[in-house]
Amino acid sequence: MKTGRFSSLWNHEFLLSGKQDASNNFARGYHAVGKQMIDKVNDGIRKWAEKCDDLEGFMVSHSVGGGTGSGLGSLILEQLGENYKKNLSTCVIEPYNALLTTHCLLDNIEMSLVFENEAIYNICKNKLLIAKPDVNHLNSLIAKVISGVNSSNRGDSFNLNSLCTDLCYAQIHFITTGMAPILPKADITVNVPDDLDIITIDCFEPSNWFVQYTEFDPEKEKCTGLRVVHRANVYGRDSSAAFFRCRSKYSLVDWPPTCRSCTLDQTPIAILETDDIAKFSKSTVLLANNTGIRTFIKQITKQFDYMYSQKAFVHWYTKEGIEEYELANAREELEFLQKNYFEISSIANDEYSDND
Repeated sequence: MKTGRFSSLWNHEFLLSGKQDASNNFARGYHAVGKQMIDKVNDGIRKWAEKCDDLEGFMVSHSVGGGTGSGLGSLILEQLGENYKKNLSTCVIEPYNALLTTHCLLDNIEMSLVFENEAIYNICKNKLLIAKPDVNHLNSLIAKVISGVNSSNRGDSFNLNSLCTDLCYAQIHFITTGMAPILPKADITVNVPDDLDIITIDCFEPSNWFVQYTEFDPEKEKCTGLRVVHRANVYGRDSSAAFFRCRSKYSLVDWPPTCRSCTLDQTPIAILETDDIAKFSKSTVLLANNTGIRTFIKQITKQFDYMYSQKAFVHWYTKEGIEEYELANAREELEFLQKNYFEISSIANDEYSDND
């Protein structure tokens, strides 16, 4: 490849070779030769990826019978799977964008409703049985939650100010969203629940949340604020009773001051002909200031740390006017935010243990 008649086709900077072969042995190719070569391979792939405006994926040619193709080839495939995970986002620099935006949200807004593409994508696939969800499917579900949020502001009792006051505390204002029921219109055998108690309880299941937590422990994570919005043609006392009966599904912290509330809109959520969700007459929307959101923020910083440790794509930002220290400052602020959520959760759990 370096000396043949087609050598000019290849960028020699990215032609890698080692001093040892794998002796036709997978284990040697994976471990011995792999350990020698994998850092160089990862670095070369990263440099090429940075040159791409819209990285779609990788085409890999390798043998499966020899030692290098099978062993080192498998190690390279594992590294590609780990470092370049397939996701709904088509933006390779999303971790930088997410970190900078979240940092901006800390001081410039009073409340942020969190919707995560991957979580809603999984809901569309697993609950609505949509084979290949697209952005329209995701937006349709988000619109129903937003409709529920706004429905509580149409009366005289609640407005946006009261919503922020009830749910948020200083920078602790990132709200977990969810709804129930979420059932597929395509399945004609599905039984849409009509029991408001069951629907309300289902809304507290993480599988119905529009943000995906890792390492989530419902016994440890607490709410600093909570609102449930019922959309059903029922009496107010029935709505309040359903909310009261699901109190075992969540825990409130004692500090900072917390508020839990339930509102009722007797107009059901609109279901369009183009929607993939089954029609229902009763539904629940959840807004929870849950300390578990710190695991979501941790995921943003983890993805950022991996890219920033290699200075990947940093020049894309500096050449457009961002100073590199701004990235570092944003990272530090999100670390403080994680700690604040963790401390609130820890205080609540310590007090719970003392009371026991």
